[in-house]
Amino acid sequence: MRDFAISDSPAVQQQLDRLAALSLPQGRIGLAPVRELLSRLGEPHLSLPPVFHIAGTNGKGSTSAFLRAMLEAGGLRVHQFTSPHLVRYNERIRLAGLLISDADLANVLREVLDMGEDIGASFFEITTAAAFLAFTRTPADACVIEVGLGGRFDATNVIEHPACCAIASLGMDHERFLLAPEDGAPTHPLARIAFEKAGIIKPASPVVTQAYPPEAQSEIERAAMIAGAPLHMRGADWDATAADFIAYRDRHGELALPLPTLPGAFQSLNASLAVAMIRHQDRISVTSEAMAQGIRAAHWPARLQWLGAGPLTAGGAKLLLDGGHNPDAARVIADYLAGLGEPVHAVVAMLAAKDAKGYLEPLAPHLASLTAIPVPDGHEGHQPAPLAAIATDLRIASRHAETLNEALANLPTGEPVLIGGSLYLAGEVLRANGELPD
Repeated sequence: MRDFAISDSPAVQQQLDRLAALSLPQGRIGLAPVRELLSRLGEPHLSLPPVFHIAGTNGKGSTSAFLRAMLEAGGLRVHQFTSPHLVRYNERIRLAGLLISDADLANVLREVLDMGEDIGASFFEITTAAAFLAFTRTPADACVIEVGLGGRFDATNVIEHPACCAIASLGMDHERFLLAPEDGAPTHPLARIAFEKAGIIKPASPVVTQAYPPEAQSEIERAAMIAGAPLHMRGADWDATAADFIAYRDRHGELALPLPTLPGAFQSLNASLAVAMIRHQDRISVTSEAMAQGIRAAHWPARLQWLGAGPLTAGGAKLLLDGGHNPDAARVIADYLAGLGEPVHAVVAMLAAKDAKGYLEPLAPHLASLTAIPVPDGHEGHQPAPLAAIATDLRIASRHAETLNEALANLPTGEPVLIGGSLYLAGEVLRANGELPD
């Protein structure tokens, strides 16, 4: 199994094979390894242009896409670090607007892996250090950096003076890691999630958030107070509603902004969070016209994405792809499916650590059938037959198949099909249909 991507470039593949051979942290937590690695590399994280740092359970990727598009519409060169990749590892690192080239990627990974050989750094720590090092070698005006997992102990959390931090929507995901018992941490599950995400808050740097239930809100308020960080929460310091357009308002005034072209009503809130980030910091200036242009231009693959022409859609197949894999993501998908006006078929694969029942419950009223398949590339996932049985218990007509192609071949031609439950599956679908993220 090649867990961390396959590249057509032999030079990149050589470094990806080295990454894949790294041991997992085995319960180790803390930022010491990545700090040591960055120290050996000359502290590249301290030489970045203004950083916008984004955490959250759902929506942080879309928010980062909106933010980058707005900054670029304002004429700025933007570095971006996101995770995970869907098809190519290069997707994680964007230099001044462009995906990192194979030559640059191979070189920077080799340098970081050689430098950290004796540290025992993890895949994500190496990846983060490589991104920061690459960022210092290409001029840019801003950095958009997405947290990988959690926030408090995420490798990206070495950033010291961000222009602005943001926390997107909160929900239950990665419970095995984020809810592990720890002295001094909240015991309420959502409060604990908020506690972990709020770990990115830095002294004197503004932090912008969505609105949350009281138990989560109190944790973020506490973290901001301890850090001495200006806190701007939706519903208190800024707000936005969407109908025919986004009506955004904060202490600076009101804006009328276009609705996103990204599908899903929730994307208006993600776009508004990006607007709030820009308007609550003072290191980068972006006009309202550029914000509007960015909202229209933003693209984020595998989020309610209708596949275009390609091998999988030949013959009239209508395929909707979404990589969401937790109950909150499923509720967003369900809202979108409700607007289609007809039940859809689903092809679903899920990692074993994910809450399959919690994911399927919101979708059940909108599904004509479900076909369960294995997670691609040998990842530990729910077996298709038991996953189909969970769907059957939810009164979904269910079956299972061994491959994506087998599942699609057994569905009615021309009827809409949702493919979801796993980002690994989403990556396989995009590759198979020839729609590589760029």
